[in-house]
Amino acid sequence: MTLVSSLPGRPRVSRARRSHSRVPLMIGGAIGAASIAAVAYLLWPTWHVQTAGDPDRTPVTIGDTLFNVPTKAFRVKYQRRSGPQERVDLAFLYPSLLPPERATHKTAEEIAEFQPIDRLFVSIAAHQDTLAPETRLRTIYPRYLAPVAPQTADGLTLRPFLEGSPYANEDLFTAEQPELSARCTRDLQTPGMCLSEMRIEGADLTFRFPRQWLTQWQSVAGAIARLAAQLHVRG
Repeated sequence: MTLVSSLPGRPRVSRARRSHSRVPLMIGGAIGAASIAAVAYLLWPTWHVQTAGDPDRTPVTIGDTLFNVPTKAFRVKYQRRSGPQERVDLAFLYPSLLPPERATHKTAEEIAEFQPIDRLFVSIAAHQDTLAPETRLRTIYPRYLAPVAPQTADGLTLRPFLEGSPYANEDLFTAEQPELSARCTRDLQTPGMCLSEMRIEGADLTFRFPRQWLTQWQSVAGAIARLAAQLHVRG
């Protein structure tokens, strides 16, 4: 009689049982995929890339004095940066004192026509221990004033400088209330221009404007005072 020996083998798993065992795995995978999709949706950035423009104001230090300058007011491109500088040159619309918009292209005919100046120009520079504007007004200018009676109108006093002096063809305007001092060229081939100076800590501010504005000198004096206060950052 022949004996048939059989080795023990793996139990045979039915196809139905294998199918049932895959269901939990599929459900778990589906739940995991849904969770990942939800997290990705919540974390996905909703912003769009935009071109970054200049900030509205640029802090600059001149003569160890901090100024907060409207970025559009810079007249010289390489000065349009924050940090220490020896000098900056600025322009503001008058009387709004807003920085001007970018210049538009003009035709030759428009350039040939007389364009009234509507801007107040400002330069800020380290004074390097030079005479303060107030000292120059009190001790230097009187040496070169013509020996004539001063002319006063509406609170503004005019005194001409001597011919042949360093300030020939200029006049000195002063007022006390509101305070204003300006050295102005006379109207000749070109309209006269005025310079008014003040010192703030380690920097001198020079304001340049048309002489014709002095017909409303109180408004000019007020604009200069407001602009200086807006630019200077007090500690």
